[in-house]
Amino acid sequence: MVTVFAISALSVCATDVKELYKKDCAKCHGDDGKGDTKMGKKSGAKDYSEPKVQEALKDDAAFKAIKEGLKDKEGKVVMKPIEEASDEDVKGLVAYMRTFKK
Repeated sequence: MVTVFAISALSVCATDVKELYKKDCAKCHGDDGKGDTKMGKKSGAKDYSEPKVQEALKDDAAFKAIKEGLKDKEGKVVMKPIEEASDEDVKGLVAYMRTFKK
């Protein structure tokens, strides 16, 4: 009985992360992580389906970017932080990004 509850809880978390991604990330990074959306092209979003991009991406840097956002060299915001995301949500988003790798 406890196992069923634990599996159900994990499924809910996975669904929540996908929904959070769709809500806050997909407009730039795309549903498939390729970054080929209008906003993604404008902001220079990377193609997270590419193995070399995935290799270069460090989990701690991805976590920080999601939590704090990103600015370009001139200080212009190119990615807003997801302020309502908990640390667990952000870890889930980083793990979800890893699923885009070809």
